[in-house]
Amino acid sequence: MSSSIGIKSVDRIYTDAEGAKVEALHDVDLDIKAGEFISIIGPSGCGKTTLLRLIAGLDKAQSGELSIDDEPIKDVDPERGYVFQQGSLFPWLTVEDNIAYGLKARKVYKKNKANIGKYISMVGLEGFERSYPHQISGGMAQRVAIARALINEPKALLLDEPMGALDSFTRADLQDKLLELWKDNATTMILVTHDIDEAIYLSDRIVIMTPRPGKISKIIDVDLPRPRHRGGVEFLAMRKHILEFFQLAQALPQPEYSI
Repeated sequence: MSSSIGIKSVDRIYTDAEGAKVEALHDVDLDIKAGEFISIIGPSGCGKTTLLRLIAGLDKAQSGELSIDDEPIKDVDPERGYVFQQGSLFPWLTVEDNIAYGLKARKVYKKNKANIGKYISMVGLEGFERSYPHQISGGMAQRVAIARALINEPKALLLDEPMGALDSFTRADLQDKLLELWKDNATTMILVTHDIDEAIYLSDRIVIMTPRPGKISKIIDVDLPRPRHRGGVEFLAMRKHILEFFQLAQALPQPEYSI
């Protein structure tokens, strides 16, 4: 199952240590369809994580409306799973116990403990059930964090740069695993990332935000067929288009013809 998410005229203003007002988000509007894979990109400090936290119910907006399936978002809910940048595993718990933590917190462990093995298998961690976080790689730890969120069977999975600290090979492997999970579970996924290639590879749409105060400046439909090839002509053309939007690439000179 998956959920639609509505964001309408949302503002978020903080007060810094000196008492000054800092506008993190201004008049953000976004509608996310059930089952969509959305990536949010933009410069550092543009409010990407703030927006994700608002959707999760971890933060509150000053004004505007946030809803899931047309119901107001008022607080955190296991139906909106959240995966942090560093995974945030409990170091004193095994892989199995980290994944089971949410079930125990919700007091549904006995009813659902048979699912633990299913999700361990789903993220490819068979044989590591009894390992502790310091005994596994960073990529494996992020798989544990994803499984811990998915075991609650969320209708939306919120991903805050979960692959940002990984090497390129591990990152590519985890991207493919995430796509498998998305396809198998039809979960609405919202990814915050700085990686343009990652956004193109994974997403149905890419949301580009402005520097602070964060606003949505452009939404790009990624209409490339799946599976996508990072070296394909259409993929590279879209990458170039986005880089040019951020003024990080110059347009290639047009060929000259002599007749």
